[in-house]
Formats: sequence, structure tokens, C-alpha cells
Amino acid sequence: MIVDNYLTLNGLHIKPGERVLTRLVISRLPSGTVIDVPVHVIRSTEPGPVLLLMAGMHGDEVNGIETIRRLIRRNLLNPTCGTVIAIPILNIYGFLNFSREVPDGKDVNRLFPGHPRGSLASRVAHRFMREIMPLVDYGIDFHTGGKARANHPQLRCLLGEEPAIDALATAFAAPFTLHSRLRTGSLRATAHALGKPIIVYETGESLRFDEPGIEEAIAGTLRVLHHLGMGAEGPLPARPNVVCRRHRWLRARYAGLFRAHVALGDYVEEGQIYGSIADPYGEQAVRLESTLSGYVIGLNHMPVVNQGDALLHLAVPI
Repeated sequence: MIVDNYLTLNGLHIKPGERVLTRLVISRLPSGTVIDVPVHVIRSTEPGPVLLLMAGMHGDEVNGIETIRRLIRRNLLNPTCGTVIAIPILNIYGFLNFSREVPDGKDVNRLFPGHPRGSLASRVAHRFMREIMPLVDYGIDFHTGGKARANHPQLRCLLGEEPAIDALATAFAAPFTLHSRLRTGSLRATAHALGKPIIVYETGESLRFDEPGIEEAIAGTLRVLHHLGMGAEGPLPARPNVVCRRHRWLRARYAGLFRAHVALGDYVEEGQIYGSIADPYGEQAVRLESTLSGYVIGLNHMPVVNQGDALLHLAVPI
């Protein structure tokens, strides 16, 4: 909480103008090693909003982690008013094990607001909700695509229902902004219920750096800081923002070896051949036709696919 201009977090009373690194103790490994979550708090001398920058909800999603690391390392988080709370890695367990989940196999982003006596993932969510969320006015939650599934740089939020969220999305100005419904148990849904606008940025695939997407994330964050009156004007977007209310994955009707004929960011027309699936023995191959027109915002890079696997994520512009 913030009382008499002092921000209280993890037992510390942080004054205006201070920069503090504190560590939230979550639990211990079976070996007895303490697992804690480093939290950077950067306060201006002037009052203003509190902006949360968080990554590593899923431990293998390295692009968000690298985004916040660079923002800190380049000394770009110097709010002219208010406070920035930056958490490079929330799920330390997953990060150590190159895994999306915590060791109990659960997804932290499906268990908010968590429980102090619940599963390990639920306890991580609960500690965040108890210590961090009460302080937050706005937030950016950085994510990465899944294993062998790459995302083109994109912002996901609930469009048209909350002016503050629309304004954040416009300010961030990612290459694509997707209307994304709230999912029960997610941080975004839980924050929305509390009236705290949080937007989600996605780029690349797990365990792989996506340099263009990381730099887009840094630029977008600086634009959000400017929008909130917390910083100087950020870099101009390199390309126009495309807003999409509809998006859908095209899935494999056959199993086999998948080869894409399009790239992330391409525009695909309905009926266009976007790839092929062949059997591994050289006997037959099937060309894949798109069932709608849209931009390629997600692409499966795994050559071996089963029936029903997601192959191509298309977003339809307004």
C-alpha cells in the first residue's frame, strides 16, 4: 500500500525517489534452497500512477524476461512521476527447469487469485495478489509463444469495454492488437475484476529470443510510460497498428510433415495455399488452403504434426 507517500512492499517502506530491489520469498526447493522473486521498485519524487511490468509468468517465455532486463540495464525506467514495479521473472521454478509450469505441473496463469494453502502455482499467484496487486494501477504482462509456435509481435486485450485498456493498447501500438476475451483464472481477468487495466504482449516462441519482438516491446513500454505522464515521448511505431477483433488457428486435417509457405506477418487470402503436409515415406502430399483471409500472427514451426494440431494463426483486421 501507499500511505503518506511511502510505498510498503515486502516489509519495506520505500520513499519517493528511491530505487529498491527486494525479493519475495515464495517457498523452498526440496533441497532446502530458498526460491524468491526479485522485484524492482523505481519511484519518482513526484506522485503519480503505479505501472507494473511483469514477465516470466511461464518460465520458458524468455522474450518478456529479456525485455524487462534490457529496460533495467539500459536505465530506461526512470519515471518522471509515479512508480514502476518491474518483475523480470515471476515463475522462478519454471525458469530453472525450462518449463512453462511450476513443478506441480500447474499453470500459474490459470490459478489467480490463488490460495495461501493451495498448490504451489496457487501459492505463487496468491503471494503476487497479496504483495503486488494492491499497489498496481496499470500493467503490462509480457509473454512468448509456445514450444515451436512463434507469435508475431502482438498485443492482447479486451477491446471496446474499458476506455483505459483501449488507451493503453493505442499507446503501446504493437504491430497487431487483438481483441482477446478474458480467461478465468488469468492475471488479466483477475485484475479486470478489480478495475486494474492490464494488457498482454506476446512475441516469438518459448526458449528462443525474438530480437525484433523484444525491441518492439521496449518501444511500446516507453510509449505507455509517456501516455501515463511518466516519461518522455517514446519512439514512433515502425509500422501502423492493425486492430483485429477476429482471429483463429487453422488446424491440421492430416498427420505428417508440415511445411509452411508463408511467414509471420504475411497477409493470406482465403483459398491461398499456405503450406503442405506430406507423409514421411514420399507417397503423398496435401496442399493446405486457407479458409479465411487475414494476417499470419502465429505459426507452428514443428515439422511433425498430428491431426488437429494448430498450424497457422490468422487475424482478421477491422
